[in-house]
Amino acid sequence: MNKKVVLITGTNSGFGWLTAHSVAALGHKVYATMRDTATKNADKAQALEQLDNVTVLDVELTDEASVKKAIDTIIAEEGKIDVLVNNAGFARNGVAESFTTADVQEIFDINVIGPWRLMKMVLPSMRKQSEGLIINVTSGFGRFSFPFSTMYSASKFGLEAVSEGLHYEVRPLGIDVAILQPGAFPTEMAQKVKFGSDSSVVDGYQAIADFPHKMGKAVGEMFENVKPDPQNVADAVVKLIGLSKGQRPLRTVVDPTTGEFVQRANEAVEAEYAKTLVKFGMGDLLK
Repeated sequence: MNKKVVLITGTNSGFGWLTAHSVAALGHKVYATMRDTATKNADKAQALEQLDNVTVLDVELTDEASVKKAIDTIIAEEGKIDVLVNNAGFARNGVAESFTTADVQEIFDINVIGPWRLMKMVLPSMRKQSEGLIINVTSGFGRFSFPFSTMYSASKFGLEAVSEGLHYEVRPLGIDVAILQPGAFPTEMAQKVKFGSDSSVVDGYQAIADFPHKMGKAVGEMFENVKPDPQNVADAVVKLIGLSKGQRPLRTVVDPTTGEFVQRANEAVEAEYAKTLVKFGMGDLLK
């Protein structure tokens, strides 16, 4: 096996925690990033540091200097970064009108600008070695915008857009960009969801006030019946890393509950997208 240097964000919980364990267990060198390694995430940081092949870095993804310091540290230690897994994310739900401008900026800073900051900083070294893999974890809600998750969906749409265009731009340079679309899973992220800050508009939505509760109940029932395992997302990352350069699919759906819906949309769009690239004189990017 060709051992790779892998940078994973959001490793203090959920998909990131499982992915760090799974990738390191295969012998790859993992740089696991999270915030607050000396305070609220100290236990998680120490636990990861005990694993073979794992180094934990304290990184604030919305801070340019913090991200640059981490990238510079890895390049100095390893001479390269083979794989970037943009896993860290943030959810804020509620009726769209309850979102202030600051709310929207926060979710885009974390879910779109933060991942782009990392992509832009790793691309030079990947271009230099004519090889690399960027995996961006989006969501099925990044393909369809769901009620009461409108702004979360908008941010994941944004990350999908960055990933899709970049996929075709850098593939001729030997770099793969892949999108991972998880569905609903029982992870810590669901317990950290925030809501729109402008509560003054809530009374105006009494006619549909019960629907978020109905959605929560339905998701709970799906979890009981299907029992989706978050490890499936980590396994999907491992599989993408193991595939040969140029053979990795643009989108991978990991969703045992409603994933067929997203998969059908992906396949339909992919076919028409390819035709459109040809019409615009860019068919060679499909090779």
